[in-house]
Amino acid sequence: MSELASAKSTNENHIQSVPVFGYELIREVLLHDLLGNEAPEILYWAGKRIARMYPLETAGQIAEFFINAGWGNLSIANESKHEIEMELSSQLIAERCKKNHNCSFQLEAGFIAQQIELQKEVICEAFEHPRKKTGKILITVKWDKKDPAE
Repeated sequence: MSELASAKSTNENHIQSVPVFGYELIREVLLHDLLGNEAPEILYWAGKRIARMYPLETAGQIAEFFINAGWGNLSIANESKHEIEMELSSQLIAERCKKNHNCSFQLEAGFIAQQIELQKEVICEAFEHPRKKTGKILITVKWDKKDPAE
């Protein structure tokens, strides 16, 4: 392989980073300004749409997607027959919670709800429970086995 081809291959595999200020400017200022009071609901449905574009087969793949998207660290906190609780955390999330007491994680909640719906083949709904003092977000996904996804 030529040196140029090798450099191109290495560059394509390199993950580029985005400055936190730019990300937060779009996420916390611009989107809320454009979407107004409907921002949380629209972002929830946007998260579901993104999940349909990137279907994942396991909870581990969902957690990996979150890391790659810069959305934080996702882990399963608790799981039962009809619900799963996932904890979302990162330094960025903790700082967002400190700076903005009205911050929302509905994009992530919608994404998780749709991924679980695709995996379990039942209608799912997710609820966000911010733990703003700890800087962590608990997302609960609930489903009913009697309500199959179409």
